[in-house]
Amino acid sequence: MLLEGEQLVPPPPLPPEVFTTREVEMVRPDVIHASRNWSLLDAEFTQRLLVVFKLMKERHGYEMVLIEGYRSPERQARLFEQGGHVTQAGANMSYHQYGLAADSAFFKDGKIVISERDPWAMRGYQLYGEIAAQVGLTWGGNWKMQDYGHVELRRPGVLTRAAGQ
Repeated sequence: MLLEGEQLVPPPPLPPEVFTTREVEMVRPDVIHASRNWSLLDAEFTQRLLVVFKLMKERHGYEMVLIEGYRSPERQARLFEQGGHVTQAGANMSYHQYGLAADSAFFKDGKIVISERDPWAMRGYQLYGEIAAQVGLTWGGNWKMQDYGHVELRRPGVLTRAAGQ
């Protein structure tokens, strides 16, 4: 219903220092260099993600924050080189390169809460996954290599075209 109605607007950017706390750097060491530019994301994906953010806040009281959206092929390759614990997708093999994926976390008391050891955050990630599925997004928390903050809008042929290049 929301996907066909109003056009939601991305929230204002957070100050860079909230992405450099010890907790954030322990979980996502290179995140200060990540793109949080909403305009680089696919328009349909952006609206779906904003609906998720809105419902998380309205239904469950979780304020969401974009950690990383669009990712250049070069950044993806650098992350891939760090090993399978970071990403299992090489350059052009992630929906991030097509503006169809985002990594998100929670914003509470002026800080990003990203830790999977935090029971409050883990409850939020479960809710995030449920709502994301309701709006047609794929949640990384269901994968073998669980990526709780990740969602993507899968489109047929996007990654297979890239593999053929």
